[in-house]
Amino acid sequence: MPTKSKAPPPIDADQSASEAFATVLRHNVDYMLTWRETARSWEDIEGVHQMRVSFRRMRSALSLFRDTIPREATDTWNDEMRWIAGQLGHARDLDVFIDEVLGPASAMLPLPGAERLRLLAEQRRARVYGEQVVPMLDSDRFQRFCDGFPAWIEARAWEQATMKRKQAKRLYSGVVGFSRNLLDKQERQVLSAGTSVDRYNAEDMHQLRIECKKLRYAAEFFHPLFEQMDVFIGHMKGLQDLLGVMNDVAVTRGLLDDLLGTSREHDVLVYAGGLIGWRACELRHLLERFDDYWEELVEAKHPWWKKQQPVNG
Repeated sequence: MPTKSKAPPPIDADQSASEAFATVLRHNVDYMLTWRETARSWEDIEGVHQMRVSFRRMRSALSLFRDTIPREATDTWNDEMRWIAGQLGHARDLDVFIDEVLGPASAMLPLPGAERLRLLAEQRRARVYGEQVVPMLDSDRFQRFCDGFPAWIEARAWEQATMKRKQAKRLYSGVVGFSRNLLDKQERQVLSAGTSVDRYNAEDMHQLRIECKKLRYAAEFFHPLFEQMDVFIGHMKGLQDLLGVMNDVAVTRGLLDDLLGTSREHDVLVYAGGLIGWRACELRHLLERFDDYWEELVEAKHPWWKKQQPVNG
């Protein structure tokens, strides 16, 4: 079984932005491939999970470097990564539902219907792995990605794309200055999405979750360049956990609608209602702490600010 690693991409302060972009992608595609075989079965749910995380990070890198890397150079690969992650998405939702929702709920909800609901979810998961995940992993399309994307990275093919003068200047600029500008820009995106946000508006909170994830990934990508980056990432945890629960509640509702459909099994329907109520109550309590989590993030020190010296500077 592969080992979960929190090691950041081995970016060096002497690299250009283009070299750092290649390092981030290479690090994550290599990591993704170590989980390829594990993802064939739900016996270890980390397989699908770690593959999806790798694709999310790589797609975030394409977005974060957008001012430097022309969209035309990455669109094809972005589309392929979206397709692959999409084939893994339903399996991951079911893995989380079975292991991280139904498991804890069994001790919290003394209601009939739990075992029947778990059986329905496990049957659906087996079908999804057999009809979506494994066929995708065995497909020619996925193999072409596994062969072609690393080669594209090694060749740094984006450097041959038509780009504006400012883009070219950024592309070959030093990664330290580039990363500072990128992190500042993404933090502004978070502040724009989160300042005065309606915490009870699911769409607005979902957008905040997306922007926070990008900032978290950017901080992880450039972690080797700045001291105390792990402290900054820690200040994001409370808000990200809250936003994650909010997303999980929405996913749970959709899964239950899908699993139960027009079911008239009384015990299962009662249990499903209790499950939604339990998660909604959990979310409600978390939302009461939103201001505290938001203030912690806004007031966190920024390790990348110019008064801070880069690790290798």
